[in-house]
Amino acid sequence: MALVDEAGLDGFSFRNLAARLNCQAMSLYHYYPSKAHLFEALVGICISETPIPPEGAPWRARIFDFCASYRQTALRHPGFILYFATFRLNNAAGMAFLEDIVGMMAASGLGGQALALHFRAISYYVTGAAIDEAMGYAKGPSAVDPVAGERARADFPAITAIGAYFGKDHHRAMFEHGLNILLDRMEADAASTRSSTSR
Repeated sequence: MALVDEAGLDGFSFRNLAARLNCQAMSLYHYYPSKAHLFEALVGICISETPIPPEGAPWRARIFDFCASYRQTALRHPGFILYFATFRLNNAAGMAFLEDIVGMMAASGLGGQALALHFRAISYYVTGAAIDEAMGYAKGPSAVDPVAGERARADFPAITAIGAYFGKDHHRAMFEHGLNILLDRMEADAASTRSSTSR
Protein backbone atom coordinates (compact mmCIF):
# COMPACT_ATOMS: atom_id res chain seq x y z
CA MET A 1 0.00 0.00 0.00
CA ALA A 2 2.87 2.38 0.77
CA LEU A 3 4.27 1.81 -2.70
CA VAL A 4 0.90 2.49 -4.36
CA ASP A 5 0.44 5.61 -2.23
CA GLU A 6 3.81 6.88 -3.41
CA ALA A 7 3.72 5.90 -7.08
CA GLY A 8 0.01 5.50 -7.82
CA LEU A 9 -1.41 2.52 -9.65
CA ASP A 10 0.23 3.54 -12.91
CA GLY A 11 3.64 3.40 -11.27
CA PHE A 12 3.04 0.13 -9.48
CA SER A 13 4.42 -3.21 -10.65
CA PHE A 14 5.33 -6.54 -9.09
CA ARG A 15 8.90 -5.74 -10.06
CA ASN A 16 8.86 -2.49 -8.06
CA LEU A 17 7.24 -4.26 -5.12
CA ALA A 18 9.83 -7.03 -5.24
CA ALA A 19 12.62 -4.44 -5.23
CA ARG A 20 11.07 -2.81 -2.16
CA LEU A 21 10.86 -6.21 -0.44
CA ASN A 22 14.30 -7.32 -1.65
CA CYS A 23 12.97 -10.47 -3.28
CA GLN A 24 12.28 -11.88 -6.74
CA ALA A 25 9.12 -10.68 -8.49
CA MET A 26 8.08 -14.24 -9.33
CA SER A 27 8.03 -15.17 -5.63
CA LEU A 28 5.16 -12.70 -5.08
CA TYR A 29 2.93 -14.69 -7.38
CA HIS A 30 2.98 -17.49 -4.79
CA TYR A 31 0.93 -15.20 -2.53
CA TYR A 32 -0.99 -13.18 -5.11
CA PRO A 33 -1.51 -14.86 -8.51
CA SER A 34 -2.26 -11.52 -10.20
CA LYS A 35 -2.45 -7.78 -9.64
CA ALA A 36 -6.20 -8.18 -9.27
CA HIS A 37 -5.67 -10.48 -6.28
CA LEU A 38 -3.17 -8.08 -4.72
CA PHE A 39 -5.35 -5.03 -5.29
CA GLU A 40 -8.30 -6.88 -3.76
CA ALA A 41 -6.16 -7.35 -0.67
CA LEU A 42 -5.50 -3.60 -0.67
CA VAL A 43 -9.27 -3.04 -0.85
CA GLY A 44 -9.44 -5.15 2.30
CA ILE A 45 -6.98 -2.79 3.99
CA CYS A 46 -9.15 0.20 3.08
CA ILE A 47 -12.24 -1.55 4.45
CA SER A 48 -10.45 -2.33 7.72
CA GLU A 49 -9.34 1.31 8.00
CA THR A 50 -12.93 2.56 7.53
CA PRO A 51 -14.81 0.91 10.38
CA ILE A 52 -18.55 1.07 10.91
CA PRO A 53 -19.17 3.08 14.10
CA PRO A 54 -20.52 0.88 16.90
CA GLU A 55 -24.21 0.69 17.62
CA GLY A 56 -25.53 2.80 20.45
CA ALA A 57 -24.94 6.26 19.01
CA PRO A 58 -27.75 7.99 17.06
CA TRP A 59 -27.94 6.87 13.43
CA ARG A 60 -27.10 10.33 12.07
CA ALA A 61 -23.95 10.60 14.18
CA ARG A 62 -22.87 7.13 13.08
CA ILE A 63 -23.30 7.96 9.39
CA PHE A 64 -21.46 11.26 9.82
CA ASP A 65 -18.55 9.57 11.60
CA PHE A 66 -18.39 6.80 9.00
CA CYS A 67 -18.29 9.30 6.12
CA ALA A 68 -15.56 11.29 7.86
CA SER A 69 -13.62 8.05 8.31
CA TYR A 70 -14.00 7.23 4.60
CA ARG A 71 -12.61 10.67 3.74
CA GLN A 72 -9.60 10.03 5.99
CA THR A 73 -8.98 6.67 4.31
CA ALA A 74 -8.95 8.47 0.95
CA LEU A 75 -6.47 11.07 2.21
CA ARG A 76 -4.21 8.35 3.61
CA HIS A 77 -4.23 6.42 0.32
CA PRO A 78 -4.39 8.94 -2.54
CA GLY A 79 -2.77 6.47 -4.91
CA PHE A 80 -5.42 3.83 -4.31
CA ILE A 81 -8.65 5.65 -3.54
CA LEU A 82 -9.91 5.67 -7.13
CA TYR A 83 -9.56 1.88 -7.30
CA PHE A 84 -11.21 1.42 -3.90
CA ALA A 85 -14.05 3.79 -4.80
CA THR A 86 -14.80 1.99 -8.06
CA PHE A 87 -14.20 -1.59 -6.86
CA ARG A 88 -17.52 -3.43 -6.98
CA LEU A 89 -17.25 -4.79 -3.40
CA ASN A 90 -18.84 -8.03 -4.60
CA ASN A 91 -16.58 -10.34 -2.61
CA ALA A 92 -17.58 -11.56 0.86
CA ALA A 93 -15.71 -8.83 2.74
CA GLY A 94 -17.10 -6.13 0.46
CA MET A 95 -20.66 -7.38 0.73
CA ALA A 96 -20.38 -7.49 4.53
CA PHE A 97 -19.06 -3.91 4.48
CA LEU A 98 -21.98 -2.74 2.33
CA GLU A 99 -24.45 -4.68 4.48
CA ASP A 100 -23.18 -2.89 7.57
CA ILE A 101 -23.40 0.52 5.86
CA VAL A 102 -26.96 -0.05 4.66
CA GLY A 103 -27.93 -1.43 8.08
CA MET A 104 -26.52 1.65 9.76
CA MET A 105 -28.54 3.88 7.42
CA ALA A 106 -31.69 1.76 7.83
CA ALA A 107 -31.61 2.59 11.55
CA SER A 108 -33.07 5.93 10.43
CA GLY A 109 -36.36 4.13 9.83
CA LEU A 110 -36.17 4.53 6.08
CA GLY A 111 -36.50 1.52 3.81
CA GLY A 112 -37.05 0.52 0.22
CA GLN A 113 -36.68 3.22 -2.40
CA ALA A 114 -36.24 6.04 0.12
CA LEU A 115 -33.30 4.23 1.75
CA ALA A 116 -31.80 3.45 -1.64
CA LEU A 117 -32.04 7.10 -2.73
CA HIS A 118 -30.27 8.39 0.38
CA PHE A 119 -27.67 5.63 0.29
CA ARG A 120 -26.86 6.50 -3.31
CA ALA A 121 -26.87 10.27 -2.84
CA ILE A 122 -24.58 10.14 0.18
CA SER A 123 -22.33 7.58 -1.52
CA TYR A 124 -22.00 9.79 -4.60
CA TYR A 125 -21.19 12.85 -2.52
CA VAL A 126 -18.71 11.23 -0.15
CA THR A 127 -16.93 9.28 -2.87
CA GLY A 128 -16.65 12.29 -5.16
CA ALA A 129 -15.48 14.61 -2.40
CA ALA A 130 -12.94 12.09 -1.13
CA ILE A 131 -11.49 11.46 -4.60
CA ASP A 132 -11.36 15.19 -5.33
CA GLU A 133 -9.50 15.96 -2.12
CA ALA A 134 -7.12 13.03 -2.41
CA MET A 135 -6.22 13.21 -6.08
CA GLY A 136 -8.65 15.33 -8.03
CA TYR A 137 -9.28 18.76 -9.41
CA ALA A 138 -6.35 20.68 -7.92
CA LYS A 139 -3.94 18.01 -9.16
CA GLY A 140 -5.66 17.34 -12.47
CA PRO A 141 -4.60 18.28 -15.97
CA SER A 142 -4.36 21.98 -16.73
CA ALA A 143 -4.98 24.13 -19.79
CA VAL A 144 -1.98 24.70 -22.04
CA ASP A 145 -2.44 28.45 -21.59
CA PRO A 146 -4.20 29.04 -18.24
CA VAL A 147 -5.71 32.43 -17.49
CA ALA A 148 -3.30 34.53 -15.43
CA GLY A 149 -4.33 35.74 -11.98
CA GLU A 150 -4.71 39.43 -12.87
CA ARG A 151 -6.90 38.73 -15.89
CA ALA A 152 -8.91 36.14 -13.96
CA ARG A 153 -9.68 38.71 -11.26
CA ALA A 154 -10.73 41.26 -13.89
CA ASP A 155 -12.70 39.02 -16.27
CA PHE A 156 -13.97 36.30 -13.94
CA PRO A 157 -14.65 38.05 -10.61
CA ALA A 158 -17.34 35.63 -9.39
CA ILE A 159 -14.97 32.67 -9.68
CA THR A 160 -12.00 34.42 -8.10
CA ALA A 161 -14.13 35.79 -5.24
CA ILE A 162 -14.85 32.30 -3.95
CA GLY A 163 -11.63 30.63 -5.08
CA ALA A 164 -9.86 31.17 -1.78
CA TYR A 165 -12.39 28.96 -0.03
CA PHE A 166 -11.48 25.95 -2.16
CA GLY A 167 -8.04 25.67 -0.58
CA LYS A 168 -6.94 22.75 1.54
CA ASP A 169 -7.58 24.67 4.77
CA HIS A 170 -11.29 24.70 3.94
CA HIS A 171 -11.67 21.10 2.72
CA ARG A 172 -12.94 19.61 5.94
CA ALA A 173 -15.48 22.38 6.57
CA MET A 174 -16.75 22.11 2.98
CA PHE A 175 -17.01 18.33 3.22
CA GLU A 176 -18.95 18.51 6.48
CA HIS A 177 -21.21 21.28 5.13
CA GLY A 178 -22.28 19.18 2.14
CA LEU A 179 -22.67 16.03 4.23
CA ASN A 180 -24.87 17.85 6.75
CA ILE A 181 -27.13 19.13 3.96
CA LEU A 182 -27.69 15.54 2.82
CA LEU A 183 -28.19 14.27 6.36
CA ASP A 184 -30.68 17.08 7.08
CA ARG A 185 -32.79 15.88 4.17
CA MET A 186 -32.44 12.26 5.23
CA GLU A 187 -33.49 13.15 8.77
CA ALA A 188 -36.51 15.09 7.47
CA ASP A 189 -37.56 12.17 5.27
CA ALA A 190 -37.13 9.76 8.18
CA ALA A 191 -39.30 11.97 10.40
CA SER A 192 -41.95 12.16 7.69
CA THR A 193 -41.92 8.38 7.35
CA ARG A 194 -42.32 7.90 11.10
CA SER A 195 -45.16 10.41 11.14
CA SER A 196 -47.05 8.74 8.30
CA THR A 197 -46.69 5.23 9.75
CA SER A 198 -47.91 6.33 13.18
CA ARG A 199 -51.25 7.59 11.81
